[in-house]
Amino acid sequence: MKFFPLVTAVLVTVILFFAVLQRDVLFDFAGRDTDADGAPEAPEPQPQQTVAQTNSSIAETNGIAVMARASVAQNIENAVLLRGQTEAARDVIVRAETGGTVVSEPLRKGAQVDQGTLLCRLDPGTRGATLAEAEARLAEARARVPEAAARVAEAEARVHEAEINQIAASQLSEGGFASATRVANAEAALSSAKATLSAAKSGLESAGAGIRAAEATVDRAQDDLGKLEISAPFSGLLESDSAELGSLLQPGDPCATVIQLDPIKLVGFVPETQLGLIEVGANAGAQLASGEDLRGKVTFLARSADETTRTFRVEVTVPNPDWTLRDGQTAEIVITGGGMRAHLLPASALTLNDRGVLGVRIIDAESRAQFAAVTVIRDTVNGVWVGGLPETADVILIGQEYVTDGVRVVPSFEELSQ
Repeated sequence: MKFFPLVTAVLVTVILFFAVLQRDVLFDFAGRDTDADGAPEAPEPQPQQTVAQTNSSIAETNGIAVMARASVAQNIENAVLLRGQTEAARDVIVRAETGGTVVSEPLRKGAQVDQGTLLCRLDPGTRGATLAEAEARLAEARARVPEAAARVAEAEARVHEAEINQIAASQLSEGGFASATRVANAEAALSSAKATLSAAKSGLESAGAGIRAAEATVDRAQDDLGKLEISAPFSGLLESDSAELGSLLQPGDPCATVIQLDPIKLVGFVPETQLGLIEVGANAGAQLASGEDLRGKVTFLARSADETTRTFRVEVTVPNPDWTLRDGQTAEIVITGGGMRAHLLPASALTLNDRGVLGVRIIDAESRAQFAAVTVIRDTVNGVWVGGLPETADVILIGQEYVTDGVRVVPSFEELSQ
């Protein structure tokens, strides 16, 4: 039963042997010649040149064709474009400094107020009586001063008398006309007189301190009465209603919000890359979302950056005599700087070198491509203004990505039209 599978395995092994290891013998046995079909031998593959080698060989012979522009630097007005908003010159919430019930009629928001205009008046309550009491205590303290001064004068006289008695007793004792007891009594009387003088002087100082304390109490009572009327700190507009009649205000509670809109500020934030282009006093313009154009000057440039955005606050002051400009309007701000020389090129001419530096490819005097780093000054619809190039430069517009430094080029120039 196992004979036929064994024979089949032997035959398959023999066939595989001749098919793999003895291929030529098998073909001869089959009557086929490997070269009899007359097929031409395939040519040996030749190593192909790379694109870079091809470009290099072309560059060494004729050069690589590129499109270039003979660019000439022009004077441009250096400007910084920012997006910001209008902001009131002053915005203050006027708060109560003492407690009390409002007894004045409220002013409605939008009302124009001048500096010193009454916004809220508070009920004085018992503050008048407190002031009268403080003034009475001041008068009482002042009345104590003459009495204390008289006591000091009396004590000084007794000290003087005791000193005379003590000197006399000492001299008599030295001559044998007075006993030691008399001398001791005189010295004791002098010490007692000095103690009385010290107490009198303390009483006089206490009377002076009482006067100062009473004066401070009077000042506090008068100051508290002065805080009952809350006035506008500057001329402007009410952004909120003043406190309603009958409402109770505690110290720190808001009475009204006053804003000053003339002049008004335009506030933007400039990145640190453009910080050197702005200085205080520079002319500035702005256009609101409504289309209104504004003119002003830079009045503030921050010295410290915002911790989140790493930008610097800049403020432009604009006159607003008719108060038509409002706080919080969106504005596009243009701040002018000093003039500078720059080239106007299409954005497609910009490229990066191997280190990631932004620049362009220019053509030197030997018609070879060279990389030149540039700084983008401004982006416009006609192209980008760049700095860092010579006064005149042949800039490659098309083909800059296919050449490297030192590669010979064959430029075709276009006329610069602006």
